[in-house]
Amino acid sequence: MISRQLVETFFSAFSIERWNDKLRPIPMIQMDKHAHKMIIAWCLGKYEEDKGTVIEWQQIIEGGIFELLRRIVISDIQSPVYRELMKNEQLIKKLDYMVFKDIENQFVDDETKRRFHDYLLKPDFLSPMSKKILDAASKYSSYWEFNIIKNANPEGYGIQDIEIQMGNDIESYNDLEGIRKLKKKHSIKNFVDMCGELRYQIRWGHLPRIPHTSVLGHSLLVAIIGYMLTTQIDGYGRKRLYNNFFTGVFHDIPEVLTRDIIKPVKHSVPGMQEEIKRIEARLTEQEIYPHLEKEWVPEIKYYTENEFVPRINDGQVVAADDISKRYNEDKFNPADGTLMKAADDLAAFLEAFSSIKYGVSSHELIRSMVSIRKIYENRVISGVDIGSIFESFGEPVAA
Repeated sequence: MISRQLVETFFSAFSIERWNDKLRPIPMIQMDKHAHKMIIAWCLGKYEEDKGTVIEWQQIIEGGIFELLRRIVISDIQSPVYRELMKNEQLIKKLDYMVFKDIENQFVDDETKRRFHDYLLKPDFLSPMSKKILDAASKYSSYWEFNIIKNANPEGYGIQDIEIQMGNDIESYNDLEGIRKLKKKHSIKNFVDMCGELRYQIRWGHLPRIPHTSVLGHSLLVAIIGYMLTTQIDGYGRKRLYNNFFTGVFHDIPEVLTRDIIKPVKHSVPGMQEEIKRIEARLTEQEIYPHLEKEWVPEIKYYTENEFVPRINDGQVVAADDISKRYNEDKFNPADGTLMKAADDLAAFLEAFSSIKYGVSSHELIRSMVSIRKIYENRVISGVDIGSIFESFGEPVAA
């Protein structure tokens, strides 16, 4: 089980603003930036895999998740200051220990807590390649943001210096095939740009809500919750963890074309949801897949088509409990669609719950909370007690 406190800590990344010393045409939110980083990390990792390099995907996933926790705790330290602090290794070690102590009691799983500790305090937790991919993805996603900032502050103080510094940072990762392709404006850059545009799309856009959450940031939250739930499954395999996490990351990618269509509209007319899925599949085939390396397309399809169905191999549908009983091996390529649907619903529940907690409520938000909570009452999926997670949030507050 994932604790309510830890879920809310992750959710707090939606309230952390970046570049807040510059004029910003849109809010720059930490959760959105981190989601974009993990998409870029996937692309960089896939290019290195194509070259024959063994990529330790669990390290990349955990490195991304644990670094987000770290950034949440130290969010008040701005980048120029942090860059200077990094030169003092002893001070950084003390800071990282403080981060661990701040978060440790939020973990209910001792193994995940130990790995978080090791990520912060053991330099060899990540392999050199895993660290390079994550660092390069972080630098590039920051540079992607900077290009928006630069257009709004063309003559702003320090803009030219920041551009030179960030360009030099990215240049240092030129040995990564993916970075070279992004710099040369290869078609993969179009994919990365399209994914980045999901941060412009606000969920629940028809309702007043605090904080606003983007489709891009929501996707990472789903992926993180999915990761945490998967680690509670006895004997989970690496491929299962990988598939569940990246199902979360990519499951809403078609919405860059269709926009976020709320559930009441999808369910308003019989057959509407199925027709929307068909339209999504067609548009994705036409507008998104051509920008990916063709060898990657089947994997992205696995994460965007029937994403909430328990499946193995190339999409064969199976019973949710059968994955643990019969298919819990990497050779079956298992993906817990039902569990990831619960992660998606928990993320939506949090979006409503948090707004109500902050004092911005409505009958629609309350109704959504009640209906989601009812679905998972006393429910166990793949041996994971999902119902108790929702119960930990208490009764909904009346609007």
